[in-house]
Amino acid sequence: MSGNTTQVKINVTVVLPLDLEEVNFYRFFTVSSCVIFLYINGVMLFTLRSKPVFRETPRYILLLNLLFGDTFQLVVSFVMYLLATLRLQLLRSVCAILTAFGIVTADISPLTLAVMSLERYVAVCYPLRAATIVTIRGTGVAIAVVWGICSANTLSRFIILFLLDSKPMNVLLKDFCTKEQVFLLKALSDYDEAFTCFVFVSVGVILILSYFGVMVAARSASSDKASTSKARKTVSLHLIQLCLSLSSTRQHY
Repeated sequence: MSGNTTQVKINVTVVLPLDLEEVNFYRFFTVSSCVIFLYINGVMLFTLRSKPVFRETPRYILLLNLLFGDTFQLVVSFVMYLLATLRLQLLRSVCAILTAFGIVTADISPLTLAVMSLERYVAVCYPLRAATIVTIRGTGVAIAVVWGICSANTLSRFIILFLLDSKPMNVLLKDFCTKEQVFLLKALSDYDEAFTCFVFVSVGVILILSYFGVMVAARSASSDKASTSKARKTVSLHLIQLCLSLSSTRQHY
């Protein structure tokens, strides 16, 4: 009596750890890139602050705010990367503070880009009244509103966290510090998605309307062709910056 033999093939995927040299190379590349960008941003920040013409021009004041927000976010991300690389366990409360700084600065760039596009729109479409509409004081108020919106967003998340999350804040995290380690509730994840979509859709609409406004002004015979062309290129650059910021934000989240 002969039995039937059944052959079962099992595919096993073995994930090999990265070579130590390769890991060290990635770490060196990441750290060196951050240091280089921080140095470049630092030089640009110093230049924008040291020249009176930059301190007294609204568009450069907005550029300073944009650059400061990006630099601050890069510093926070760099610190969190170093903590993760060194495998340092943090209290959930300490991680929450670091995460709060990152959340505040995450939306500074798109909101500032919206203000910068509106400034270019006013400068091209209302050249005779631009100096009275776009002032240093008004620019400061716009920057304060941008930071206020971002701070209110962060504060709202922590209010929801403290009201609905029963997990204590004085416990050590089992993994490295990330936003997901702090905001565990699904309600916070949904709020995060909704606010991010609202910001980027709103800013995108503002940039597109500003671009078409500049295009309409370019067809006017009385407009400054050189200034209009520069403004159109500037708004186009802001659109590209917004797309890059969106892709970075979506990958981060």
